[in-house]
Amino acid sequence: MASDHQTLDHRALIASLTAAERARLTERTDRHGLIRLASHFGAIILLAALIAAGALGWAVLVLPLGILLVFLFTLLHETVHETPFRSAWINRWVARVCAFVLFLPPQWFRFFHLAHHRHTQDPERDPELASPKPDTLWRYVVHVSGLPIWRSQLTTLFANAFGRAEYEYVPASVRPRLVREAGLMLALYVLLAVGSLIAGSTLLVWIWLLPLPVGQPFLRLYLLAEHGRCPPVANMLENTRTTFTNGLVRWIAWNMPYHAEHHSYPLVPFHKLPDFHRLTRDRLRTTERGYARFNRRYLAEMGRGSKPVTDRPGA
Repeated sequence: MASDHQTLDHRALIASLTAAERARLTERTDRHGLIRLASHFGAIILLAALIAAGALGWAVLVLPLGILLVFLFTLLHETVHETPFRSAWINRWVARVCAFVLFLPPQWFRFFHLAHHRHTQDPERDPELASPKPDTLWRYVVHVSGLPIWRSQLTTLFANAFGRAEYEYVPASVRPRLVREAGLMLALYVLLAVGSLIAGSTLLVWIWLLPLPVGQPFLRLYLLAEHGRCPPVANMLENTRTTFTNGLVRWIAWNMPYHAEHHSYPLVPFHKLPDFHRLTRDRLRTTERGYARFNRRYLAEMGRGSKPVTDRPGA
């Protein structure tokens, strides 16, 4: 029976669900999202306040603050699908705030990410594959440093702001909105910089600009597991990796370690992904037991070709 389950692709999986199961799995609420949002932003505010107050050992707090800040990317990612909150306006504003913190234009990212979902692991059409996964130790180190992603994001931000918002996955009619969005973001960054200079304050450096690059390597290590060395096939249960991890990582990443489940059925909100996982676990084709283990195996396979790094349930 298990082997029969594993031959099914994500479309067959969704088709096998009853109408009641689909309704239950895709039900969105504001309550679950707001509780998780309050805990995530509450932790950010607490650490930022301790750093601002110069609390004992405050410098050590830059790292956990940075991790919390960069993992707002997973919340931004969820708002693209409009699933963490039932209210559309909450999704929009949370997306704008997270994107501003991360220097990532939210409307542009929406089109980029939805194209990634439509063409996951398709070398010709998945925009994520425009930047290949690292295949040498040096490229791995550079990738994990976060320097390429900062260069890419800032390049996109400035290109859009100066009218060069031309992408295959963005309709021509939408491009003027991307220009206005990026221009407004740049204007707000300039206002914050000028205000900080006038006030003679370095607070934003210590609670935002420094923690972001410090925390970025942890996000890179996490994101690499989502599709790194996954097969270039159409089945979302195989071309995307679910990583079994602890509750803290699932909390900070808004349950996105259940990534094959998310790609298989993007309408499932973060708080329902554990339920969906219980229905899909035996059908997952590409999984791993922990992010440290994934990266050890990724490094071990370096230079040995494109063999997928996978650990199927029960292996």
